[in-house]
Amino acid sequence: MQRLNSFPPVADRNARILILGSMPGQRSLDAQQYYAHPHNAFWKIMGELVGAHPHLPYAQRLQVMQNAHIALWDVLHSCERQGSLDSNIEAEQVNDFAAFFKRHPHITRICFNGAKAEESFRRYVTGRQALPELHYTRLPSTSPAHAGMRYEEKLAAWRTSLTDSPQD
Repeated sequence: MQRLNSFPPVADRNARILILGSMPGQRSLDAQQYYAHPHNAFWKIMGELVGAHPHLPYAQRLQVMQNAHIALWDVLHSCERQGSLDSNIEAEQVNDFAAFFKRHPHITRICFNGAKAEESFRRYVTGRQALPELHYTRLPSTSPAHAGMRYEEKLAAWRTSLTDSPQD
């Protein structure tokens, strides 16, 4: 199996929320863009919530996210995976969150984009890396593979998490 590498974080010093995926899918890796699969609901949701609409150029979407004090990254720095499904991820290596949070001291909330991101973070990062006090929320995955929830339900969950006060 091929070893895959994630992207660097998209964050400015004023970020307050960190959205964590597990590992970019194959379409995203090919495009070198977060959430590049056309059926992934991430950019549609971010368009409705903060104005990072999918029709905007990618660099502009990232800037809108940063202006909204939202950072993007993935839990995994690298892994082995056949295809794009999280369930196929093996041999995980996580990112250096201790260093990330030193550079981004205003982040107080992590929103996990799906179960795999949260599971990997709790398994490989929590208790193993020095982290500040954070609030965690698992959100429904925006992946097209997570078809068990309607778009409107995903949007409502994301809206609540990104606009309400932090909760564990």
